[in-house]
Parts: sequence; C-alpha cells; structure tokens
Amino acid sequence: MRVEIWSDIACPWCYVGKARFEKALAAFPHRDDVEVVHRSFELDPGRAKGDAGPVVPMLAKKYGMSEAQAQAAEDNVGAQAAAEGLEYRTRGRDHGNTFDMHRLLHFAKEQGRQDQLVQILYRANFAEERSVFTEGDERLVELAVEAGLDADAARKVLADPDAYAADVRADEREAAQLGATGVPFFVLDRTYGVSGAQPAEVFAQALTQAWGERSPLTLIDQGDADACGPDGCAVPSTDAPRH
Repeated sequence: MRVEIWSDIACPWCYVGKARFEKALAAFPHRDDVEVVHRSFELDPGRAKGDAGPVVPMLAKKYGMSEAQAQAAEDNVGAQAAAEGLEYRTRGRDHGNTFDMHRLLHFAKEQGRQDQLVQILYRANFAEERSVFTEGDERLVELAVEAGLDADAARKVLADPDAYAADVRADEREAAQLGATGVPFFVLDRTYGVSGAQPAEVFAQALTQAWGERSPLTLIDQGDADACGPDGCAVPSTDAPRH
C-alpha cells in the first residue's frame, strides 16, 4: 500500500501531522508493506527566493489578528508539537520560499533518502536557531549531507534552477486535481484522503480501512498459455501448429 503525503517544510501542522501519522504507522500490523512518499506543496509559491521574514508578523497580517494573538497561536502549535515529542521554537522563527527544498527532496527520493531529509528539514526549520531561508544553498547542502546525500550532488541540484522543478510543479498540479487546498494532505492508495494533522487514532483507522478494502487481483484465465517463471520458460509443443 502506498501513502502519499503532500506537505510543505514551512507548515507547522505538517511537522506535527507527520509525527502523528508515524505513530499510527508504527503500530500498524502491515507497516512493512506500506510505502510512504512525500509530495510537494508550497504554501507561498509566489515568494521570492531569499525573501525571508519573521513568522509572527506574517501570521498577524495573513489572518488579520494582533501579533499577541499570532504569538498565542504559535504557542499552541508548540504545545501540540511537544505532546508528540517534537522540539518547536515558538520565538524567533522565520519563513520564506521552500521551492529549493522541494527540489532537493525529489533528488533525495531518487537516492532513497527522502524521508530522512524531510525530517531533517522540519527539525532545522522548527527547532533550530539557524535559518533554512537566509544562509543560502550551503545550509541546505549541509542538511542534505546529514540525510546521507552527497554534498557535490546536492550542490549541483541547487545550482540548477531547472533540476527537479518539473517534478515539484507536477506534484502541485496533482494536489489541485485531488482537491487538496491545504496541507498536510494524506492519500492512501489513491482511495482515501485524510486532511490535516489528525490524531494518531484517525490515521490508524484510515490505514486499517484502506488496507482492508484493497481490491484483490482478478485473474482472467483463458486456459494454459505459454509463460516464463523462476524455473525457465515454457517450451512450445513439437506438434504446435506452424504459421
């Protein structure tokens, strides 16, 4: 079974939702048969690269609230993150364009290191003092290396603005086609969708339901036909009709 997760590194609920989903997955009896793929979704796709700013004033402006209210909202997210065992800085965080991070995550997927990198990027953004938005490509290269990727290869991806850009855009188009207007958005076997950082119990129920309702293979059997298997290929009968 495949679970696809549309998310953005700048999304705090994606950070929390991933932890809750993984808690449910860890207890799922068929967890070893579940493939998890992270898909791209930008919360602020029009933001210029290098344009970073503090989170609280951005929240206040975006949602029409006071900065005190915005800070209270951050404190609430921090408390929920802590309940999942996650570190979360409620003061002094910034935000910015995440397109290069998404491109790097597609590269990491090819190398089998996507889940490692997405978790490291979340931690760097939400728990560490250093910014992932203002220190340039070398900060991202450093985090890529921590995830097990080659530094020069990661640097090459980041230096080419077209590298994996089409993959990011394809994910975003697909999210729109599936009806995702926000993240996190979880899609189980292209049959069930779960929106938001739901409690682990909801993810557990979704996994169980999606697993139980998988369609078994229907075999159309028209009698014996030549085929190849582990022991070799069928040998045509000597009296088979000639054409």
